[in-house]
Amino acid sequence: MTRIHMAGASGLLLDAADGAFNDMTQRRIWATSRELNARADIVQTIPGVNNLLVMFDAVKTDPAAMETLLRDMWTQASADEIPTREIVVPVAYGGIFGEDLALVARFANLTEEETIEAHMAGRYSVAAIGAMAGFVYLTGLDPRLAIPRRDSPRLRVEEGAVVIGGGHAGMMPCTSPSGWHILGRTNLCLFDAFRPEPGLLRLGDTVRFVRAS
Repeated sequence: MTRIHMAGASGLLLDAADGAFNDMTQRRIWATSRELNARADIVQTIPGVNNLLVMFDAVKTDPAAMETLLRDMWTQASADEIPTREIVVPVAYGGIFGEDLALVARFANLTEEETIEAHMAGRYSVAAIGAMAGFVYLTGLDPRLAIPRRDSPRLRVEEGAVVIGGGHAGMMPCTSPSGWHILGRTNLCLFDAFRPEPGLLRLGDTVRFVRAS
């Protein structure tokens, strides 16, 4: 059942999660976001993983009316296909670049090589972008690798780190604290504020991890 809650005085959070991640629900999230962004009374929409944060002008807009609009748009939204690309990400696994590989392998009851193969075998999709500029939440992780995030985040995880946490995979677009587990590192530039399109990845893109040569 879809839930809508206030998120501060000028925000609404639509939570459509119902158990495991649902790709069709995510595509409805994207469609609802696009429709809302075309309206003058919407400040910003932020798609999350099976949820959507909607920011509006609370001075000019009644929150109750906005909630009704959001619910109506969600009800009418279809899980439209959007243009996607496949991005191949070369990864140097393990060693100094993947300090948590052994830990994840023990968690999954696999060898380190089997863990790498399981990570590369996934067909990943960009479900949401957030947490930091250019950081993507990737669905499609092998359930055996769904290790909980660290109890205490590291204060510094290097740019390019290839990480997993819970049921998601990701990559660090910049050096930052993180509680995700590090499997390796890529040399791809995931975010550059001076590029015409700063983020390398878009919503709906598919990602394929391969060994770096």
